[in-house]
Amino acid sequence: MRIGFGAPVSGSWATPDNMVRVARRAEELGYESLWTFQRLVSPADGHWGEMYRSVHDPIVTMAYLAAHTSRVRLGVAVLNAPFVAPVILAKQLASVDVVSGGRLDVGLGAGWSAEEFAAVGADPAHRGRRVEQAVAAIRTLWTEDVDYAGTRVRMDPRPVQRPYPPILLGGTAPAALRRVGRVADGWISGSRADLATFGEAVAVARGAAQRAGRDPDVLRFVARGSVRVRPAGDPEQRLLTGTLDKIRADFDVIAQQGVTELFVDLNFDEQIASPDADPAASMARAEEVLEALAPR
Repeated sequence: MRIGFGAPVSGSWATPDNMVRVARRAEELGYESLWTFQRLVSPADGHWGEMYRSVHDPIVTMAYLAAHTSRVRLGVAVLNAPFVAPVILAKQLASVDVVSGGRLDVGLGAGWSAEEFAAVGADPAHRGRRVEQAVAAIRTLWTEDVDYAGTRVRMDPRPVQRPYPPILLGGTAPAALRRVGRVADGWISGSRADLATFGEAVAVARGAAQRAGRDPDVLRFVARGSVRVRPAGDPEQRLLTGTLDKIRADFDVIAQQGVTELFVDLNFDEQIASPDADPAASMARAEEVLEALAPR
């Protein structure tokens, strides 16, 4: 199981300097990847949670980090495909792949926020089908000439990775997991996923791949590890919450679920990912976690 890390994108610790500090240290320590996520707007009353109140754009962040790293892969978990035309996503993501030297991992989702659908003027109906259509359109734009309005067009520059950067899908409903098996390069779990039962989702996606005539062994299964460092004896006993030793031991439990990559993400710890948190204290915690949970 490969280990990645969530770049600082949410809350007061998500400054440009801290992004670079975390990215460079993660690369030095041998982490496989750095991950971002998308949140366009959030309710003014903050009822979604601290982690959604202040979030940087993931594509801009990945491009920025590409300039300050050389090896680590750069991923987004996830971009909501119905929010924008596939041609826009294809162009932006191809550019990130080029400036990073071919290090992009693309996560796409269907979206869940009524507020965000309203903000972008998109219809949430049939959004799962639109994700599947977006995957096909983006891959076509990356690899072929396309007819638009009766004119043959071409998108250049094309991505560095051949035939194209990996496209992984989010979503937890059975239909979303079957879609992973049919058309995607893998699955990315959300922040609220029960990693103790991750294997059930893996089985659904692998089964769909087999029925579609695809090799299920080539699929990637990426788990967002919402890490919360807490004292021993803390009443919350979920996976990846507790002391650093306990969290490290939890990695073995998660690996047994068929996970191919786990990324440690502090952006969903309300003690860190709040606009009101002390950024110096958050960075101190992040650097401690980076060292303690580094790949062995």
